Amino acid sequence: MRHTFSLIVLFLVVTLMSFAAAWQVQIAWGADGGGQKKEVRIMDTQKKVMKSEDEWKKELTPEQYRILRQAGTERAFTGALNDVYDPGLYRCGACGAPLFRSDTKYDHGSGWPSFTEPITAGAIEYRDDNTYGMERVEVRCAACGSHLGHVFDDGPGANGKHFCINSASMKFEKATQATGPQKATFAAGCFWGVELKLSQVSGVLSTRVGYTGGHTKSPTYEEVCTDGTGHAEAVEVTYDPTKVSYEKLLDTFFSLHDPTQIDRQGPDVGAQYRSAVFYHSAAQELAATAMVKKLNGSGKFRRPIATQIAPATDFYPAEEYHQKYYQKRGKQGCGI
Repeated sequence: MRHTFSLIVLFLVVTLMSFAAAWQVQIAWGADGGGQKKEVRIMDTQKKVMKSEDEWKKELTPEQYRILRQAGTERAFTGALNDVYDPGLYRCGACGAPLFRSDTKYDHGSGWPSFTEPITAGAIEYRDDNTYGMERVEVRCAACGSHLGHVFDDGPGANGKHFCINSASMKFEKATQATGPQKATFAAGCFWGVELKLSQVSGVLSTRVGYTGGHTKSPTYEEVCTDGTGHAEAVEVTYDPTKVSYEKLLDTFFSLHDPTQIDRQGPDVGAQYRSAVFYHSAAQELAATAMVKKLNGSGKFRRPIATQIAPATDFYPAEEYHQKYYQKRGKQGCGI
């Protein structure tokens, strides 16, 4: 009995330690001065981008290094991005990870670029900052750990947040108007039916199925099916933006599958069947993240959207017998 009890205790301790390692919980005082505390959850300090400080010094200007890597602050009203309000995307000045959408930027009057919310909840890390005799919450890029600025509770949005960010901590990617035929890439499970439905959208010029998002070069269907290549079964769409918008393609894409399922669609299980949008421009990335936010707030789904939003990389066309699979057979899909 004692042996069994010891095993149970050991299991509980290991479980709690694992949970504590995955999440850190910090307490920050509210800006209203009312003495109420708030929990700010942050991800574990393991980063997606790992570089030595010598490497960062070579890549960044002295001013960028001072702010991004040494938690410095630029003087108010001097930042290059303070008065920029063009449509686009704000990325980390160190690693390029997406941080803020332009439509969440506003003029707070503080002298630094201000935003109401990050592009996704996981884009930002939070840390207690008690320097200079103040209790503040520092924000960092979750991808590389670089310093961005601070978040306060005096914002104009529904959440009341004010992300006060250094211009030198960011790079701005302006959204440009698409001209000529454009590409869009989607993954929503088995690519046979997805290609069929997307090819039927008015304004779509051509489609082809293939593999993308992984690490194996020129994979075969058999290799992708092992779930070891990192690739997803995907459809590359070429469309005329004067006849169909990217948002319309997104609407169609999300209507074709269950975007809340993780690494599967129906009976097809594996990361190769994951839901994903592979964007080809900042405008597509902005549209995709906005769509996910809209769907999460719509109440349409009981679970959060699990769709991966990632930059388009090499697209490897699938074998010829996969191309136009249902059209060749005169079928309208599998019915799943």
